[in-house]
Amino acid sequence: MKLIVGLGNPGSQYEKTRHNAGFLAVDRLVRRWAPSELPKGRFSGVAVEAAVKGEKCLLLKPTTYMNLSGKSVAEAVGFYKINPAMDLLVIVDDVALPTGSVRVRQSGSAGGHNGLSDIQQKLGTDAYSRLRIGIDACPPMMKLEDYVLGRFTSEQATLLEPALEKSADAAELFITSGVTAAMNTYNVRPPNPSQNTDSGAAA
Repeated sequence: MKLIVGLGNPGSQYEKTRHNAGFLAVDRLVRRWAPSELPKGRFSGVAVEAAVKGEKCLLLKPTTYMNLSGKSVAEAVGFYKINPAMDLLVIVDDVALPTGSVRVRQSGSAGGHNGLSDIQQKLGTDAYSRLRIGIDACPPMMKLEDYVLGRFTSEQATLLEPALEKSADAAELFITSGVTAAMNTYNVRPPNPSQNTDSGAAA
């Protein structure tokens, strides 16, 4: 069983906000692989079981709110006896990457992202894969919370669409071939010099 988790906040007021990029990516996977399945309330979240290229997967969106995402992830990991280092992929927004970029990492610190911090705390390890979706850096003089909870600009939305497709592709490769294959294939910076560089911490 592979566990693919998209992070975000539940509720209509948070739909399509920058902090919900993980939700949007998981929604893309559900549309590809389980379009007729009704999401079920499981593991303090909303979950869909799917066979992705023959591999059994659980596509999960925690409904605990971002800062408590670890509760949902830990419940699913414990239920299926998943090895986080091999079979868990968390999809998350990242202010350190330009919109349109995706990065796959095998492990590492939470980088200031509250959702990843809680997952690391609840699992007791940072040895799990994560796929980061760029949302641009927070503008000067704007609070980070206000920025990540705001909706994408029209320009960002245009860049986000192919990034979500790429995220779904990368998640599929993780499922079938592992994190190294996903990193080697998708950690390529798009040619967009006007955007920010990968140099900061996640929100």
